[in-house]
Amino acid sequence: MQIRFFTFLSISIFIAACSKSSSTTTTVDYSNTSNPANTNTVVPDIYKKIYGASSITSDGTFITIKSNGLPDHKSSYYATTNALYDNFSGTTFGGYTFSKNPNSIVEKVYVFKIPIDPKVASMHAPTPLGAIGVSLNGVPFFNQYAGPNQPLTGEVVSFDRYWGHPAPTGQYHYHVEPLYLTTVKATKSSLLGFLLDGFPVYGPEENGATIDNAKLDAYHGHTTVTADYPSGIYHYHTTLTDPYINGSGYYGTPGTISQ
Repeated sequence: MQIRFFTFLSISIFIAACSKSSSTTTTVDYSNTSNPANTNTVVPDIYKKIYGASSITSDGTFITIKSNGLPDHKSSYYATTNALYDNFSGTTFGGYTFSKNPNSIVEKVYVFKIPIDPKVASMHAPTPLGAIGVSLNGVPFFNQYAGPNQPLTGEVVSFDRYWGHPAPTGQYHYHVEPLYLTTVKATKSSLLGFLLDGFPVYGPEENGATIDNAKLDAYHGHTTVTADYPSGIYHYHTTLTDPYINGSGYYGTPGTISQ
């Protein structure tokens, strides 16, 4: 009886094993952004426009953008031995004659962490001095103040050909419209980058018309359809007058930046 029992058991195991090996294999398609198994790693295409990033990753909640902060255009603040050094002596932002500050561009290691699905904040945090967002070429955006919280009127003369300059620590940045992006790499109505709250920054034009401060809210933005967001989204605009990029703080809840 024992021999018959073990024989039956062996046959049953063999049949079960064969049955499993012949079943259909399920393959997860990781290229499908709607697949829940891929939510934590897929980077939406809009962030891939940040061509100056060294890496862009997603954990499903935040987009992490790494950049060295070096402008990809000419600047008077590069060393004279650098291929991008610019011996500029013309007119800069606001019609002022350029006057170089004593600082030089220094390579940095920025890590911008911004919400992938930005929402309006219940309490609008003020923007700090230093980086408040990232532009498409990886250069940081700064707010409308010179340190400590002074108007930019004393600094605009030091903006180079493309309206950026370095801080004493070597951080090259834009307080105003990044002219290289709006005139060379893209257009006056194009996406220029993102603030730390995840909301996009656009140039000084929309639908063929110039945007002025009167058309924007206290945070220097509004909600409309854009070429990148056909369903509409809140977004900031650069303008030629104060506050230039951002107004009375972040519209959404900001992520973080380290360097």
